Order: sequence, then structure tokens, then C-alpha cells
Amino acid sequence: MYAPERQQEILRLARDGGRVDVVSLAEEFQVTAETIRRDLKALDRAGLVRRVHGGAIPAGRLDFEPDLAERESTAADEKDRIARAAVAELPLEGTVILDAGSSVARLAGAVPLDAGLTVVTHSLPTAARLADHPGIQLHLVGGRVRHRTRAAVDAWALRAYDEIRADVAFIAANGFSADHGLTTPDLAEAAVKRAAIRAARRVVLLADSSKHGQEHFARFGDLGDVDLLITDSGLSPEDAAAIERGGTEVVRA
Repeated sequence: MYAPERQQEILRLARDGGRVDVVSLAEEFQVTAETIRRDLKALDRAGLVRRVHGGAIPAGRLDFEPDLAERESTAADEKDRIARAAVAELPLEGTVILDAGSSVARLAGAVPLDAGLTVVTHSLPTAARLADHPGIQLHLVGGRVRHRTRAAVDAWALRAYDEIRADVAFIAANGFSADHGLTTPDLAEAAVKRAAIRAARRVVLLADSSKHGQEHFARFGDLGDVDLLITDSGLSPEDAAAIERGGTEVVRA
């Protein structure tokens, strides 16, 4: 296959799936990762895709948002390691905010049975995982539920977070970077995430390394708003060090 043919197919895959990654493309086309990077660079120069960490997204698709099932199955091993590391950041007692996100939902499923916490969440999947936990006082924040994420948004949710103070908030993001901060595709979800951050004394971001360098439509904070980032070993030591120089501690699980 000639380079222009391969690049056209890469563009089709990006538009169909919302994102392509270097490793998968190299395997599919039986070429080196460096060849794929050159292809993506050419498509980026042509304005057809935008390079992100580890791959590319179609130009103009900063609002792309995978559905719940896809997010749950993506980087599953990495998210499990992140969740296990996050358990160590739970307070012995007190109040915790759990954001909507697949890594945060995994943390909810990993809360020890002897934990005694007050948990506040606007995520239906997260609430379902904690509903029968014997030691959790669960508060479910209400609002309009987005079908894509099963998260409550809009005025009710914002008002609820304005009325509480929590010891720690575990936050999810679709993209994070030093340059563009914390981003997600939907403005309503971004507003609720921003309110959850304001409501907590300490903020822990749970995000797998594929989110690093990604940028989405709605910005809800800076990396400087995050006390601790828990990610996986796919984030390079150099990138982790750069984030830590900005004042955010990094754990690579």
C-alpha cells in the first residue's frame, strides 16, 4: 500500500472511531510506528487530523465522546491499577466526592468493606457500586442525567456541590496537559466537575496515560488545581517530572 492510500484509510478510521493510536495502526498496516507517525504528521499538516498523545483525532472533533461501554473496556488493566492505587488516598473517615468516570467507578468498586465514609457522587454507575456497601453513607446528587455518561448535570447538581465541603474529590478527565489543563467534551459535565473541585479540600485526578496531551471542547480546570495525579506507567518519567514541576504530585501505577 502506498503512503497516500494508507493515509486515506487512517483518516477514515479516525473519522469512524473518533481516535486512532499509533500502535494499533502499525499493527493493522504492518508498518513501523515511525511510519505511522509520519503519516499522522502529514495528515496533521493537511489539517485533516490533530495529533494527540499516542495518536490522533479528526480535526474539528474536540467534542468526540466515547459511550460508557467503550470507556469501561478501554485501558481496563491500567484503570484497575489506578483504582487500586487510589484506595490508598481514601481518608480513614470523612467525606469523599466521586466524579463520573470509568476509573473513578472502579475506585468505588474497590472501596474496602471496613471503610466508613460519606460519599457524594453525581454518577449513577458509581452510586450503583456503592449502594449496598455497609460502611458508606451515600449521597446521590440529582439533575438531568446525560445518557452518554449516566452523570447528573445542570443546576441541581451544581447547587448540591455549592452546599458541601469534602475532604477529597476524585476527579476524571477526558484529557489533561500542562498547556490545556483538564478537559472534557461536554460543557454541562465540565461545570459539574468544576463545582466538585471547588467543593473539596484536596483533589486527586484519576486518568490513564492515553488521556495525557488530549484536548477536548470544555475546559474545567488547570493541572495546578490537582494535588495528586494517579495514572499508569504509560506516562513517561519525563512527562511525569514536567507535571510535578508544576506542583502536582504524580503516581504511576
